[in-house]
Amino acid sequence: MGVVLFAVAAYILRIEDWRSYTPLTGGGGGAYREGAETTHAEKPGGLARWLTTVDHKDIGILYGIYGLTAFAWGGINIILMRTELMTPDSVIIGANFYNSLLTSHGITMLFLFGTPILAAFGNYFIPLLIGADDMAFPRINAIAFWLLPPGALLIWSGFFFAPLGIGIEPSQTAWTMYTPLSVEQTNPGVDLMLLGLHLTGVSATMGAINFIATIFTERGEEVGWERLDIFSWTMLTQSGLILFSFPLLGSALVMLLLDRNFGTMFFAVEGGGPLLWQHLFWFFGHPEVYILVLPPMGLVSLILPRFAGRKLFGFKFVVYSTLAIGVLSFGVWAHHMFSTGIDPRIRGSFMAVSLAIAIPSAVKTFNWITTMWNGRLRLTTPMLFSIGFVQNFIIGGVTGVFLASIPVDLVLHDTYYVVGHFHFIVMGAIAVAGFAGIYYWFPLFTGRMYQRTLGKWHFWLTMIGTNMVFFSLLILGYGGMPRRYATYLPKFQDLHVVAGIGTFVLAFAQLIFVWNIVTSWMEGRRVESGDPWDLEEDGLKTKEWAWFERKRETALTDGGDEGVTDGGGDPTADADS
Repeated sequence: MGVVLFAVAAYILRIEDWRSYTPLTGGGGGAYREGAETTHAEKPGGLARWLTTVDHKDIGILYGIYGLTAFAWGGINIILMRTELMTPDSVIIGANFYNSLLTSHGITMLFLFGTPILAAFGNYFIPLLIGADDMAFPRINAIAFWLLPPGALLIWSGFFFAPLGIGIEPSQTAWTMYTPLSVEQTNPGVDLMLLGLHLTGVSATMGAINFIATIFTERGEEVGWERLDIFSWTMLTQSGLILFSFPLLGSALVMLLLDRNFGTMFFAVEGGGPLLWQHLFWFFGHPEVYILVLPPMGLVSLILPRFAGRKLFGFKFVVYSTLAIGVLSFGVWAHHMFSTGIDPRIRGSFMAVSLAIAIPSAVKTFNWITTMWNGRLRLTTPMLFSIGFVQNFIIGGVTGVFLASIPVDLVLHDTYYVVGHFHFIVMGAIAVAGFAGIYYWFPLFTGRMYQRTLGKWHFWLTMIGTNMVFFSLLILGYGGMPRRYATYLPKFQDLHVVAGIGTFVLAFAQLIFVWNIVTSWMEGRRVESGDPWDLEEDGLKTKEWAWFERKRETALTDGGDEGVTDGGGDPTADADS
């Protein structure tokens, strides 16, 4: 898939003047100034703007809205599941619908929320941070986004078609789609889900190529590799992981579709066997964890020092540890398969690498803590969420180290302990870092300030809910409660009730978040400075805030005045960049 997309990009370069796709200015990333004199008129208004835009900021906002919509869908899934699990017996939604929600929740949060919400930050801010006019391939950037809505509709289609009684039901394969279950389910909803996943994989791969090309070729002249910001480093590493892992997932999905519909035997016992799917899936699946967690690490590494009053401690080591995680992440996939009976010598090597990858993660953690040590801490909402990320990441990371040990994993495999560990990373770290980024840059992309009291309520309720739910799951796992069941023994009910209450607390916290963001965006207090966080006095003001200050000074609305281009380099002409 990656080779095909590179071939498409080369073809476009050969037949069209792709540098004219974005408006030109006299500054920013130098590549855009070559070979074209095309400028663009004012953007169209209304719906046409959002359907036709190739502006990286608009596409970033589209990614963000899409990701938060998927987050809401996945949240509703888990609220229904946790409501069912308040009692030992299946009395509310039934086991089959529970399995459908389980499948939808996992796939939605990983593929439809996690990756797109990070692409939202990357699209909007990386060109601003590196002094570029736009992404390297703006139209491919737009195509990558517009593949996602049909992908989501295909993945969720079973829920829409089931009431019609036409034989299409939601998939019940769980998010890992293990064979032979995923082969033998005759439900066409599974095929639609697989096709939707394939679209999201193509989208992610196209986006990754774009990020790599942008960071390599579109940096401003003053932005060398030694001056590249930490968020761009993590997005670059993430894009490399996507480029090598998502095409493999796409290939595995095609093989699964062929097994289901054309009688091939890639994953049949007579062919490659069910374990072949696990190897292919987890070769993608574990790098996917770092695809999701590296950019949040970059966000925290960028935001936390701004409110600690000092530069990030050990910047180079944070970069080196990011690259180390990227390399090592491809050597740990079989720790998901310790209980499958694979050769003990192979298990031993994967255990060693799985333990080793904790080292660069620990390097980052100590650097974050040291950055705060003796710093001038300002506990703003972005800072609180950054600290919350560090806490949850420590818990999620330490519990993961135990699972890297073969004897411990054989006891805890497929219990709620694994669910608790994984969710401390996905919700407790990735989503929490996303909230930090939204609050930190909210004044920049809206020109207004959120309600700070509500922001702190959102933080505290999110942290309380997160720890109530996921600590309960860890304890349930120690007690032997298996995952993916709609019913359980009565002795586990108390902890399930605690987890259910924590889920409702989390849900209420997100309602506060939505109310705060929507009302503040519409009628919040306008920021009175281009430096709303007072970063300049500590020498920590970055390029995106310099752009925001120029935008305020020129007082241009989004789209620009007549004759003003969309570029990002010229201080007098980049108010819409």
